[in-house]
Amino acid sequence: MPIAFAYTLIVLLIITSGLLTMLILLHRGKGGGLSSMFGGGVSTNLAGSSVAEKNLDRYTILVGIVWFACIVGLGLWLKLAVAS
Repeated sequence: MPIAFAYTLIVLLIITSGLLTMLILLHRGKGGGLSSMFGGGVSTNLAGSSVAEKNLDRYTILVGIVWFACIVGLGLWLKLAVAS
């Protein structure tokens, strides 16, 4: 298998890792943290989930699937590269 495939997967893995970290940090807390312990989570629980939050969930899942596919692809490439 060509080495360019591995480099492409590595670059895609780095990009999706950064995106996944950013998307996860953008999520709103669902309670259970220190802010809700002192009454900070009361007002946030009254608001329903908005369209932006649902889209953020979808984007996070999509980037997570691409990230996982990169990990599996790199693992398979390494297995085939060692075997040959």
